[in-house]
Amino acid sequence: MRILVTGGAGFVGSQYVRNLLDGAYQGYQDAEITVLDLLTYAGRRANLPAADRRLTFVQGDIGNRGLLLDLLPGHDAVVHFAAESHVDRSLQDASPFVTTNVLGTQTLLECCLHVGIERIVQVSTDEVYGSIAEGAWTEEHPLLPNSPYAASKAAADLLARAYHRSYGLPVVITRCTNNYGPYQHVEKVIPHFVTNLLTGQPVPLYGDGQNVREWLHVADHCRGVQLALEKGREGEIYHLSGGAELTNRELTAALVELCGASWDAVRFVADRLGHDQRYCLDDGKARRELGYAAQVPFASGLAAVVNWYRDNRTWWAEHTRGTRPDRENVGSNVAVPR
Repeated sequence: MRILVTGGAGFVGSQYVRNLLDGAYQGYQDAEITVLDLLTYAGRRANLPAADRRLTFVQGDIGNRGLLLDLLPGHDAVVHFAAESHVDRSLQDASPFVTTNVLGTQTLLECCLHVGIERIVQVSTDEVYGSIAEGAWTEEHPLLPNSPYAASKAAADLLARAYHRSYGLPVVITRCTNNYGPYQHVEKVIPHFVTNLLTGQPVPLYGDGQNVREWLHVADHCRGVQLALEKGREGEIYHLSGGAELTNRELTAALVELCGASWDAVRFVADRLGHDQRYCLDDGKARRELGYAAQVPFASGLAAVVNWYRDNRTWWAEHTRGTRPDRENVGSNVAVPR
């Protein structure tokens, strides 16, 4: 078995690759893995083992058709994590999101079709649905994205579905709730807040802090992606949920306590443009068909993540300046290119 993992040096992709190499998935202990990653600001070769006979690393762009046509032959499956993924960055400049998430995905799908790849997992997000006031989305809910990032992921999902329906490309789509875990870039809310609190800096909380998110440990997410690769029905969508639903204010309070800080460090800032109020996924289909269930309790998982950042300052120190958008510059009272 040979698997191509796009974006495999990023936060979620590298967790998936490390799990494969560590023998975490039954029947895949001998799988050979090729990681294709452009190594933009969010991807790091250091997130992967320095040397492993089963791992091949290729630095390159999923939008490079020639590279893909050279690289894909001989692979049995593709797990597609590669994406621009930060909402704030998409509000400042949507172009890279369209280029990578839409055009890059289309190029990848086209090349997989040309080569005859037997299995593809398109990894997506709950943000494609927009916002839900109560209850939970099922896989049949219409797509109503509210940020350029979410719109680009929705477009990628629709392209994947179209390639399955039109050409029979064997694609499975997964959509997950908000991820947390080690090795997450400091632009994202949990590592952003943790690294600020550990270094005595304030943390910026959007609006009134009442926006609700559902949290999923990255290890559980990757386990769900693997189940979709093994058991998912072609052309189907599967939700991967963590079940831990918190307001951003509740999350901030938990992080303040875990970091041994004071609420005085919290600064309320202007709300994000088009800020979705609440996300929530119904993962019943993945439970029934894939045997999926989140295993990491949120409280202990979050505490372990805080400790990981506390113990790995050298990993994140170089990224705490100049690589994440200023949250105060993407609020509703600021002019942002659209």
